[in-house]
Amino acid sequence: MHHFAVNRQGQLCCEDFPLREIARRTGTPVYVYSHATLAHHFKVFDDAFAAIPHIVCYSMKANSNGSVIRTFTNLGGGVDIVSGGELARALSAGAKPKKIVYSGVGKKVWEIEEALRRGILMFNVESREELETIDAVAGRMRKRAPVSIRVNPDVDPKTHPYISTGLKKNKFGIHIRQAMKDYEWAARRRHIEVVGVDCHIGSQLTDLSPFLDAAGRVRRLVDQLLAKGMPIRLVDVGGGLGIRYNDELPPHPKEYANAVVNAFRGLDVTLVLEPGRVLVGNAGVLVTEVLYTKPIPSPDGKGRKYFFIVDAAMNDLARPSLYGSYHAILPVGKCPRGRVTADVVGPICESGDFLAKDRTLPPYKAGDLLAVMSAGAYGFSMSSNYNSRPRAAEVMVSGDRCEVVRERETARDVSRGERTASFLAAKRPARK
Repeated sequence: MHHFAVNRQGQLCCEDFPLREIARRTGTPVYVYSHATLAHHFKVFDDAFAAIPHIVCYSMKANSNGSVIRTFTNLGGGVDIVSGGELARALSAGAKPKKIVYSGVGKKVWEIEEALRRGILMFNVESREELETIDAVAGRMRKRAPVSIRVNPDVDPKTHPYISTGLKKNKFGIHIRQAMKDYEWAARRRHIEVVGVDCHIGSQLTDLSPFLDAAGRVRRLVDQLLAKGMPIRLVDVGGGLGIRYNDELPPHPKEYANAVVNAFRGLDVTLVLEPGRVLVGNAGVLVTEVLYTKPIPSPDGKGRKYFFIVDAAMNDLARPSLYGSYHAILPVGKCPRGRVTADVVGPICESGDFLAKDRTLPPYKAGDLLAVMSAGAYGFSMSSNYNSRPRAAEVMVSGDRCEVVRERETARDVSRGERTASFLAAKRPARK
């Protein structure tokens, strides 16, 4: 569910605040987040696991805005991070170190040092060499590093190949058949504390069967580790639960929770959960303005097709270009009559710069405002400055209150930190 709806005046609103007024105040493109939706999604997910000790660690790569993270930490949530930068952001947004898990395949030494200094809950280790590096860093710092091994269960998550992480051909994790040897090695190290097992098989999963398959394999490994006397007290089942963009029918968090809890029933462990998209995806929209319309002959030559050229582009929302993803597009104001076939495209000099292709849409005209729905996950967090385009503003709404939570970048922001090489500096004219 979400708190975006059309009011009696025919205006699309975020909670009680019209999107048109937000666009007037901030300009476009602009990301708009509903605080009520974020809080509701977190509570539903958290409550679904009430039957077992657990920690909900929001996977902040989905949306790293500080106000979004703070919404979840204020509700008692933790954070799943994948970089030193995310660690700093999580801490500044109120995350408690003992509710931070550090995932990712490429942790640098300085990132490991900082996480150890802060006293995070655990590292999710993804290779033997990473395990050795953490051991060496912890030794130099005279600390013990809490670790779990991210096991790769070789389970097909049945999702887009770019966001599949649980097959043996993927770069993530240690194959489940190799994991026992690495656990035994880690258990002999003075500066490593084995605390858990981790598994994450992919993103935007809409079927429970891959979760159940992976959970069963992880449960067998946990039983084996416990039988060997290893003090496993945390089982990180990752995230990946999908949302509805178009016609998907993902499981409800309660259904997902029942399946996970049953898989680990009888174990004296705390579950670590890493939801991302399911918390933020439908809590945000991208508002954009139509700049121009351009008619062209339809492919069959019997009619017209249109390009609606808008001021949001693939640098603002990469998912359609990168994954071929679907996002519903709705009018912010009253809907024009009629229907046409159109591509919604941005200003970037790439044929891959589109937000929608071959959609049946109202006949929009220049100046109309559109809302790209379900853009709260992997929208702003994946945005870039391609074509030297400043990144969009971000706004959060609560009831009838609207606040900018990230200012729109300027052209100066785009080039900040850049300088001309000294040997390219203009030479002084030679004296006559």
